[in-house]
Amino acid sequence: MTSPLLTATAGLRGRAWWHTGATLTVLLCAAYLGRRHWPVLETGAGRLASADQGWLLVAATAAVATWACSALAQQGAVAEPLPGGRLVAAQFAASAANHVLPAGLGAGAVNLRFLMRCGLSAGRSASALAVKAAAGVLARAALIAVLAAACPGVLRIPHVPGTAVAAVLAATVLVTVLLRGPLRSRCGPAVASVVTDIRAVHSRPHRAAALWGGSLAFASAHSLVLVAVTQAVGLPLSPARVALLYLAASSAAALLPTPGGLGSLDAALAFALTTGGAPATAAASAVLGYRLLTVWLPLVPGLLVLTALIRRRAV
Repeated sequence: MTSPLLTATAGLRGRAWWHTGATLTVLLCAAYLGRRHWPVLETGAGRLASADQGWLLVAATAAVATWACSALAQQGAVAEPLPGGRLVAAQFAASAANHVLPAGLGAGAVNLRFLMRCGLSAGRSASALAVKAAAGVLARAALIAVLAAACPGVLRIPHVPGTAVAAVLAATVLVTVLLRGPLRSRCGPAVASVVTDIRAVHSRPHRAAALWGGSLAFASAHSLVLVAVTQAVGLPLSPARVALLYLAASSAAALLPTPGGLGSLDAALAFALTTGGAPATAAASAVLGYRLLTVWLPLVPGLLVLTALIRRRAV
């Protein structure tokens, strides 16, 4: 008989190999595109070097604010009070870890360990992360809906035949019916724990406000980073259009499990900005500036903070 531990280990190894393969594929594609379009990237870097310093300062301030917004949302997902300073430091460290491991595994691991060090059980810590993630997805969807209504015609939803939609719905219903018993036995306790935490959070208005306010502010702050960079390099797009293109592109890039969206987010942002009407060199400058402020400059300090938190047993 196969041991459950061996089965779980084999499953983790399989997912790790799949994530590694997907990451390498995306990075190779990104390297090929970067080499092919190197003149555009070089011109974009030069344009960024002579950009408006005031707008770049606004972008840097918004980038710093993303960690505070993430901390606010994480506190909102937990009924118990968390230590504020260590919570913000953990979000800073988690963002750095997220750029090292694929598909958000780094940020999830850091936050999970932080919540457990704060006295929450492993199950409740995982539930808190699930609540925060769900709120983040819904907040991002709400922002996309509002901006899409304010900027009609920017997002073009491809036409999907009704037969295809019906087939997908039928298959979903069939799979749900067939797996209802196994899913209920395996996922029932986890879902019940998440539902309990959601009710506990929303029974406290200040916690619910922190959860939803922090989630909205987090997505808005990231959008503001790109908006400010586009203003700094003189990109001829309105701020609302840039924010909408960023939210749509980053949502699409999240489907690829690369560390911090490396390669996938860069390509998606550049494609969105150019198809939205920006010149290629200006789009390259905006993407480079956004990644510089949100990834490359905070990466080493974030890893140093993570090391300090580990040494102090805060994570």
